[in-house]
Amino acid sequence: MRIRRPSHRNSHTFLVHVFGRGLDGDRYVVERFRSQPDGQIDPIEAGQPTSRKGGRRLRRTVVSAGEVKKMQPERDEIIICTALDLKASGVQLWGCAASGIAAMRYAR
Repeated sequence: MRIRRPSHRNSHTFLVHVFGRGLDGDRYVVERFRSQPDGQIDPIEAGQPTSRKGGRRLRRTVVSAGEVKKMQPERDEIIICTALDLKASGVQLWGCAASGIAAMRYAR
């Protein structure tokens, strides 16, 4: 019999992955994704039409480095912030459930 431990819902644990030169830039493009229980990762859409044809696509959000430092993902959210002025630089913020930090593993 396995006993399930309660998860701490008020915990603010998340994984930060810094790539390239990190937060050395001034402006960052923010993309948000949600991880599903089956392992799929889906983009979180802005839901607003951006073309005359009425098609929907992800809206680019541009924020400053100070706002990126204040961001915290939800448990199942992944936030990717890529610098506009530095090539391949930025930060990824992975929520606890999305990164697998809180995954319970039982060895047999």
